Amino acid sequence: MLMFVATFLTFMAIGGFPSFVDDMKIFTRERLNSHYGVAAFVAGNTFSSIPYLFMISLVPRVMAYYLVGLQKGIDHFVYFALMLFACMMLVKSLMMIVASVVPDFLMGIITGAGIQRVMMLNGDDLPKPFSRYPMYYISFHKYANQGFYKNEFEGLTFPNEQTRGPPTIIGEEILRSVWQVEMGYSKWMDATIMFGMVILYRLMFLGIIKTIEKVKPIIRGL
Repeated sequence: MLMFVATFLTFMAIGGFPSFVDDMKIFTRERLNSHYGVAAFVAGNTFSSIPYLFMISLVPRVMAYYLVGLQKGIDHFVYFALMLFACMMLVKSLMMIVASVVPDFLMGIITGAGIQRVMMLNGDDLPKPFSRYPMYYISFHKYANQGFYKNEFEGLTFPNEQTRGPPTIIGEEILRSVWQVEMGYSKWMDATIMFGMVILYRLMFLGIIKTIEKVKPIIRGL
């Protein structure tokens, strides 16, 4: 369930890509009329989308969190909610970057879906020689999955079914040995990295738009 939330649920957020393309068309027209600048558009789009993305991520997390028997503590629920919200913000930011480069609906959705799928694979599934450097660290699914697993397993104990060894095994050992989660930092560091990537993606979107504005006149003049 945790991997489903971090991958498939956020993957389906690419369905909003056509609206991003429409936003870019409106911005281009308003920009030609000198109504507002690039920074104002990026900031306005960011802050206006936060409440809606929060509500979109609120419904599935409230419905699914306690039904599947995850940890009952309010701090665990808040962390789960923050990570899901960060995933939604990241996907939206990624699709905005794609929309600024690929304005076609179909090609944009294909491109965005392909990028996300590569991130999913590099987050966990592909062999290390092919994926660890640098895609493993670029993929936000890595930090989302590890944050979700740490939030769920840390502090728990389970009966040890092996004939040798202690009668119980702690959740941290399961994370390290079974799920191969990096335990050198806390789950809150994963959350910090996620929100840092949101800011980075938005800055990349800002830089791409400014670059396109400067390059287009040069290309037309050739």
